[in-house]
Amino acid sequence: MANKLGLDQAKIDRARKLAGQIADDVMGSIADKTTVAMERTVLRLFGLDGVNEEGIPLPNVLVDAVVKKGKLERGISAWVLNAMLQTGMGIQEIGELVAAGELELTQLPLASDKEIRDRGAKEAQRALDRVRQSREARNERLLSLGEGSKPYVYVIVATGNIYEDVIQAKAAARQGADIIAVIRTTGQSLLDYVPYGATTEGFGGTYATQANFRIMRAALDEVGEEVGRYIRLCNYASGLCMPEMAAMGAMERLDVMLNDALYGILFRDINMQRTLIDQHFSRMINAYAGIIINTGEDNYLTTADAVAAAHTVLASQLINEQLAKHSGLPDEQMGLGHAFEMNPAIEDGFLWEWAQAEMAREIFPNAPLKYMPPTKHMTGDIFLGHVQDALFNLIGVATGQGIQLLGMMTEAIHTPLLHDRQLAIESARYIFNNARHLQDEVQFKQDGRMVKRARQVLDEATETMAGIVQKGLFHALSEGVFADVKRTWEGGKGRHGVVQRAPEYYNPIEEELVRRLSLGTAKEAVVE
Repeated sequence: MANKLGLDQAKIDRARKLAGQIADDVMGSIADKTTVAMERTVLRLFGLDGVNEEGIPLPNVLVDAVVKKGKLERGISAWVLNAMLQTGMGIQEIGELVAAGELELTQLPLASDKEIRDRGAKEAQRALDRVRQSREARNERLLSLGEGSKPYVYVIVATGNIYEDVIQAKAAARQGADIIAVIRTTGQSLLDYVPYGATTEGFGGTYATQANFRIMRAALDEVGEEVGRYIRLCNYASGLCMPEMAAMGAMERLDVMLNDALYGILFRDINMQRTLIDQHFSRMINAYAGIIINTGEDNYLTTADAVAAAHTVLASQLINEQLAKHSGLPDEQMGLGHAFEMNPAIEDGFLWEWAQAEMAREIFPNAPLKYMPPTKHMTGDIFLGHVQDALFNLIGVATGQGIQLLGMMTEAIHTPLLHDRQLAIESARYIFNNARHLQDEVQFKQDGRMVKRARQVLDEATETMAGIVQKGLFHALSEGVFADVKRTWEGGKGRHGVVQRAPEYYNPIEEELVRRLSLGTAKEAVVE
């Protein structure tokens, strides 16, 4: 990527170094803790599924049973692996017995640490081999079918009914979409369990369940064969069940997952300890599965002014990048978010938006950046809205964005209808085709408005991160450094689910992921 904005590489390096210090500090604060969601994820990857008679997921049943005994600090793995050794049963049988009240995990005689670890290694290898097979299936389809050109056309379906979502998703793929995102029902991020089975009722979206993932994946594979290109599926690995969602997505071959603890802290008031621990584990899973993560910096500009707060988006992108590296994610899987959200009444707003998008592209040259459409200043005037979306699409192709979430002219009126989505896709395809190589033809005046703006944003982001280094990210969040929203270390939802690890804590999935990711296998998941 040419440095058209003349950004000082030394300043970029300094900004990245500061972000690395912030990320290192965060990792140091969470390394000795686990969460109930993280432990439930281990059980899901081991193969535990289903619900009890009351509809409570079996992973919740087992983890909650050990929590009640005050013994989760060792990790759920030690207890279930021991039960496997003592009873000769598999994970599903053990889960059902515990749910029926016929087995108490912590009352069984304990096998030796070596026996437990040997069995754990085997179970982790089997679990991650399944993830690897899913990743390989994606690669095979990409090679055989091919895919759309970048920016990928990303659209949403959000009917609340997974079967209706399938109809809309297939229609969108035929119209030219490359990524289908199934929007999650309102409030699901605050549920401390994953609903079970296929669902047909949701508000503002459809429940994210493993069955729904499987149904939509099959539908997109079917329509992909029809249209002759691979169609990617996006859902959520966020909220109180963040790592569980990542595990289900990895097993059911999702391709993109929204995965950002900072978003959960700021906009869902999830406890920062809880969600940062969950994020690290979930991103390890996503890294190995070859799933592109999407981060939520675009949302900062819905609560803060897009001109004054532009630097906070860049600062958060840099911090998210460094946190992702701790989880083994390669640049090619970092869909860092930003947005076209300036007030359209601002003079030269288009220039400032272009400068911001070009700056992000140059600072993160290998990342499939996720560019979000105008929403905050959509008024219900569909004609003006269509023009705003067109300008957004023009910047997307002119700056080489990786993922373009299309805006709809009926934004702020209703959930988009089939024909709204078709018009949005037609407009984007027209602009992308007619301006395909605009990026190669444009240079910027080194003393011009856009260059000065980009340099200013970089300087302000660096200054912001220098301040965060001094006080720590957690304290900075309590002061409202991002999105003008303030949160606290002990506050927020899910704090009770954070558990201090004992010296003998054991998580074979985590250990096997560390081993496999250190060998560079995460990068094998990416097809250029």
